Amino acid sequence: MSTVELTKENFDQVVSDNEFLLIDFWASWCGPCRQFAPVYDSASERHPDLVFAKVDTEAQQELAAAFEIRSIPTLMIVRDNVAVFSQPGALPEAALEDVIGQARNLDMDEVRKSVEEQKQAQQEPQ
Repeated sequence: MSTVELTKENFDQVVSDNEFLLIDFWASWCGPCRQFAPVYDSASERHPDLVFAKVDTEAQQELAAAFEIRSIPTLMIVRDNVAVFSQPGALPEAALEDVIGQARNLDMDEVRKSVEEQKQAQQEPQ
C-alpha cells in the first residue's frame, strides 16, 4: 500500500477508518527525515495490512502543533484511536520492525483500561 498523506481535512477520517496506523511527522528540509523515508517506505511494503501515513509538518502546522511535535522526524503509532507510541528520531530498520511488532502485540483492552484509569485519576481532586 502506498503511503497516505495526512492533512487536517482527512486526519480524523483516516484515523477512525483504520485500526492500526503509523504516522511519520516530517519536513522536506529535514536531513534525518530524508534518511528515514526509505526505511519507512520499505516497512510499508513489508506490512501491507497496516496503514502508513505521513504528515508534512510545514504544510500541516496545525496537526504538528496538536500533537506537540517538537522534533522531526517523529513516529507515532495509533491503534483503535489510541496513540500507543510516539518517539522523535529516525529509527533504523530493525528498530522500526521491533516497534511495529510490539505495537501489534499490545492487548488493546488493557491499553484502553489503562487510559481510562489515567483519565479517572486526573479528574479526582487532589
